[in-house]
This record gives sequence, structure tokens and C-alpha cells, in this order.
Amino acid sequence: MNRLGFVISSLLFVLAIASSTLFVVDQRQFGVVFALGQIKEVITEPGLNFKLPPPFQNVSYIDKRLLTLDSTDNEPVLTAEKQRVVIDWYVRWRISEPTEYIRNVGTTEAAGASQLNRVVRNAFQEEVNKRTVKELLSAKREEVMDDVKKEVLSQVRGVKPWGVDVIDVRITRVDYVDAITESVYRRMEAERKRVANELRSTGFAEGEKIRADADRQREITVSNAYRDAQKIKGEGDANASRLYAEAFGRDPQFAQFYRSLDAYKSSFASKNDVMVLDPSSSEFFKSMRGGVPAPAKK
Repeated sequence: MNRLGFVISSLLFVLAIASSTLFVVDQRQFGVVFALGQIKEVITEPGLNFKLPPPFQNVSYIDKRLLTLDSTDNEPVLTAEKQRVVIDWYVRWRISEPTEYIRNVGTTEAAGASQLNRVVRNAFQEEVNKRTVKELLSAKREEVMDDVKKEVLSQVRGVKPWGVDVIDVRITRVDYVDAITESVYRRMEAERKRVANELRSTGFAEGEKIRADADRQREITVSNAYRDAQKIKGEGDANASRLYAEAFGRDPQFAQFYRSLDAYKSSFASKNDVMVLDPSSSEFFKSMRGGVPAPAKK
């Protein structure tokens, strides 16, 4: 039993030593082998690899994928016209040279992100100080991002290269600080109200002008229509009078009788009219008695 236990213990020890000498590098990582604290080898290809057991050699892994760094600092930045603005941005970067990265930055992605955040923030401050708010919001926004990227690359590729590549720098938001934003909104609101009131006043004046012109046109149209109606009526009365004169001239007695009938019609137009006359002696009812009034004496 003692011999069997010794064999089993030996096998377990050998397996432990063998497992400590084997390691797998994922395709998303760099494998860095350290020998007594110094970089011994950098493995860039995925697969199974060998090393000496600890403490002679150790291995650490660094992400080789494209990483994203988002801004976390809300400290305002002054523009060229001394306006305080807050800028949100993000950076796409990756570790390209693990040896340089470990020697000059650190052994983790967080170390590189922390230092890169400081460099990008300083680059944005420098570029924003040169430009106005309008330029940050216009087509020159692309120019700002390109200049920041160039500045960051010059820093990470300096005397002590970081071993990283900066792929892209983007601005996601440019806004005033809260105190200025509130005053800007109030000023914009007041300006919109002023424009609205001005438009209302202009519209009211135009409406009054249109109504006055319509009233004038109506008066002109009614006056012209009344003038034409009176003219037509006058012409009709003239023609009627001419026709009456011609007709009455042919038969004076009929004309006298016709006029008497018109007089009767006008006199008895209402049922409440009362006339006190002597029919036997009055010339007014002579036509109704069958006679014709004698012509008036000259």
C-alpha cells in the first residue's frame, strides 16, 4: 500500500509539473512569458505552448482586440470665445506591441486606458481652446477629431512608444454646462416669443389691410350696381312713359279711364281706408258710373 501511494503521489506531482509547463493562447490574446520578472517571449499565434514551471517562468495575457475608451470626465472646457462646454468622446484603440506596452505602460488593459484617457482629454482641451462653439458643431468638427487623433498618436509614439494604435477618435456630444444651458434656453425662448409676436402683429396688420380693401371693393361694387340699376330703371321708366304717351295719344278717353282706375286702385289699397264723398256729385266716381269725366277747363 505504501508503494502504491508513493506511485500515485509521484504521478500526481508529475502531472502538476506538466500542467504548469503547458498553457493555451487564445486567438483574442497575446501570451507573454516572463522569466524572473523579465519578458522572455511574446506569443502572438493561438495554440498550445510550453514554458518552465513557476517560479522560473510565468505567463500573462493581454487582449489584442479593438478596445473602446469612453470619456468619463464632465469637466467643462473653454472655447476660443471663452464659453464653457462639456464634450463627450470615445477612442477606438488596440495593443499592437505587447513588449513595448508592458515596459512603458503596464501589464493590463486598464493601465493603458487610464493613461490614454489623460492624453486624449488634454488633446481635446488644447484643440477646443482654439475653436468656437460654432466650429465645434459645424463641418470643422471632423477637423477637431483629426487633430486630436494626430496629437494622441504623437504622444503614444514618442520617445517611449506605448505599443498601441489609436484607430479612431470621435466626439459624441458638445453641450454647454448646465448653468449656461439654462440661460441659453431662456434666451432662445424669449427670442422665439419675440418673433412669434412680431409675426402675429404683422399678420393682424395684413388682415386689417385685407379687410379694409375688401370693404372698399364691396362699397365700389354696390355703388356701381346701384348706379347701373338706377340707370336701367330710368331707361325703363322713360320707355314706359313713351309707350304710355303713344298709347294714350291714340285714345285720350281710354287714357282718362285708365288713370281713373289707377286712382281707384291707389285709393282702396287698404281695407281700413275710409272716404266720405258724394258719389252723385263727385267727379272721382264718374268713371264707375259709366261716364267719362269732362276735360278740364283751360
